[in-house]
Amino acid sequence: MSNPVYGKKAAASRKGEKRSALFWVLISGVLLFLAWTPFQTALFNGQMLEFEKPIFWAAILACLLIFLWIAHSYKSIQIKDQRDWLAVGVLLLPLTYILSLISAASHVLAMNMVIINCIYAIMFIIGLYVLRDKLGNRIIQSTIMAVAYLIVGFGLLHWFGQGKTAGAIAKWFSNTVLNGTYTHAVMTDSNGLRLTSVFQYANTYAAFLMAFLFAAVFFVTTSRKWYGQAFHSFMLVPVIVSLLLTLSRGGLVMLPVVFVLLLLFLKPAKQLLWILYCGIAGVVSLIISKPVTELGLSLNEAFSGSGALKGWGILLGASAIIGLLGWVIQSFIAPKLEQALGSWSSRKTSNLWIPLGSVIIGGLLIFLFIGTGLKNILPQSISVRLENINFNQHSVLERFTFYKDAIKVLADYPIIGAGGGAWASLYEQYQNNPYTSRQAHNFFLQYLIEVGIVGFVIFMSFILYTFYKYIRGYIIGSEEERNSHFLYLIIVLSILIHSILDFNLSYVFMGILVFLGLGGMAAVMDNKPMKKWNLKDSTARGVYSAVVGLCAILVMITSIRYVQAADSGMEARRVVQVSTSFEEIKAPLDKDLSIRPSHPDSVLLTASLYQTVYKQNQDENFYNASVALLNKALKDEPYNKSMLKSLIESYEMKQEPEQAYEVLINNAHKFKWDINWYEQIINKGYDLGTKALGTGDTETKDKYFKQATEAFTDVQTGIQHLTTLPEGQFQGNPFENTPDMILHAGKMYFMMNQPEQSANALKIGIQDDLSPTSAQEIVRWYLAALQKQGQNDEVLLEKLKQVDPNAEQNVKQLSDIQF
Repeated sequence: MSNPVYGKKAAASRKGEKRSALFWVLISGVLLFLAWTPFQTALFNGQMLEFEKPIFWAAILACLLIFLWIAHSYKSIQIKDQRDWLAVGVLLLPLTYILSLISAASHVLAMNMVIINCIYAIMFIIGLYVLRDKLGNRIIQSTIMAVAYLIVGFGLLHWFGQGKTAGAIAKWFSNTVLNGTYTHAVMTDSNGLRLTSVFQYANTYAAFLMAFLFAAVFFVTTSRKWYGQAFHSFMLVPVIVSLLLTLSRGGLVMLPVVFVLLLLFLKPAKQLLWILYCGIAGVVSLIISKPVTELGLSLNEAFSGSGALKGWGILLGASAIIGLLGWVIQSFIAPKLEQALGSWSSRKTSNLWIPLGSVIIGGLLIFLFIGTGLKNILPQSISVRLENINFNQHSVLERFTFYKDAIKVLADYPIIGAGGGAWASLYEQYQNNPYTSRQAHNFFLQYLIEVGIVGFVIFMSFILYTFYKYIRGYIIGSEEERNSHFLYLIIVLSILIHSILDFNLSYVFMGILVFLGLGGMAAVMDNKPMKKWNLKDSTARGVYSAVVGLCAILVMITSIRYVQAADSGMEARRVVQVSTSFEEIKAPLDKDLSIRPSHPDSVLLTASLYQTVYKQNQDENFYNASVALLNKALKDEPYNKSMLKSLIESYEMKQEPEQAYEVLINNAHKFKWDINWYEQIINKGYDLGTKALGTGDTETKDKYFKQATEAFTDVQTGIQHLTTLPEGQFQGNPFENTPDMILHAGKMYFMMNQPEQSANALKIGIQDDLSPTSAQEIVRWYLAALQKQGQNDEVLLEKLKQVDPNAEQNVKQLSDIQF
């Protein structure tokens, strides 16, 4: 009698394992999506035309995935428990970005962020449901790890000078490959060459590597097959070496923080194994880092096949040793370690002592590598970066400045924020000094100013609730249940912690990993029924599917239109390089602007086209078209400096300096550290004021002179403020007086019968060398201003006489003028 029963159970089990065709289509779609997205510059939201199209394509693909999910999961959709309501709650995230459109500083950038957050919501929903399935979860995890290791290998190919080989592979599915090479997979800055792989930014690549270093260690300690243990161990060295080659101080600072936090989730035996693997792989990586670094530097200057082979030989040889050790440790040492520490592991606080000890050991290692000769085993570029890790280092001070300035933005947009892209649009108005940074270098602060307190509270509640429920479920779960979705915690925690220091989630691929990871965490969270908000299955199924499906349709249509707009904008750029035909250039621009009327790149190119034609034939229709287009676009993009400059150029081209000056004055507060903006205000204010003086219009003269001299005062205040910056902090862009500014300011004070202010202004510009005519004129007006006050400077006058024999007479003539 027993056999038939077992037979029935077996049959039922096999039947339960059977998946529909839609399941496999959905899983395949997610796999392709995860494989495609990182090679599109990781979908960087760079607030520039060239970065837009891949993001919109990602949105289209995400919408297709959600349609597949609805078709596959329609019958199983329920809104009964806490986990199900998270699928509803995630829809609030893009909704807060839609709400922030009301006060958006840039409509174009804000709409881009609405679409990006729709991608995130879709990935969370898919992760929440698909990752409950054991097979689906296993496939997705394997895909994520495979893609991560591909990215590591892709970066190392470029480090060893084999960018053409990598580009030949990637060009079939990446728009970042130009002239046969993936752009900036190895970047150059003041620190030298830095490995970036698909990201084009070393610090974000460091955050990515940190996450997958811990993921690799996790799989070493949990894999049951010998080849899994060996392979993940093998990858530890390439990951750590790549992390070192990023030269990212933020990555090195945050790595031990995340490491200790993750250790708290593990039993003592696993904690020791994690420390052992990271320690062994770290030591081996440090040993080979010097030759690998030196080979990479030389190979990126002049490629050599033998040099590349040597580099790969060193790297792969070291990796093979760690791979073998990983298998040996897991096969022979790990079981005995777990057995020996079994009784200790059962104690409540047993998982705290090793992390605390690792903090002490980590501090000691940091001291050894920074404060002793041990740093000499490292390549010079890496040791220099380690030496510079301190709170008085310029990048740290600059980040603190960004954070303080972000709070200033929030103070003016506290409730619903200033929309997506708010920092890039507004930072010049609020900045403490003239730095250039279109990213706030802190994801949370950037999010806060984009959606305000309301949106940020919703976002943080969503994140913290997911973490809280996951941790509760983790505590009560079995070992197998804990391991099943721990990868997602590793990814989410690593990226979010590092994002305190950088703009990792400006890379949509990183955001996809985070929200897919959050979905994976929520899939196994501690879960309770929601009796008060329990909806009937048929109601939940119909309403939720309809809402999500309708939103996805709207996002998909919008994204398709935006792809067309981006294509047209790029086409116009290409055409203008090879054609002078007005009609040929304007056709794609018209198509772009018909879809996105304030798209900055196309607005500027169209305005420039109108201005060029007007200069050629003086047809006022083109001038009017240029001004109308710019004024209309500026309603959506009021902080776009390039558009404002183009509008000023249009007015000047038409000989309407008064209108140009109004634009300068009305928008000066937006660019308070742009010395060129101030210079234009001062110089043009002088020209317009002297013109009014010539016609006897003293009221208008005083208006222009007053505005221009106020701008000059602001410049002096700014220059004085820059002297108070901390010693290690860079000023940023130049911000200093120019001879023309000083001369014109001094003259204007003089003509307003303010000789004391005139002398003070002109004194700033006095030089030892008076051979330039501008230097002579400054001294001449300065001496005249002194005479107006009954004072003189005989030494300076004698010096001026040496280059201008008539200096005394000229000075007296100026001082005798009455205004």
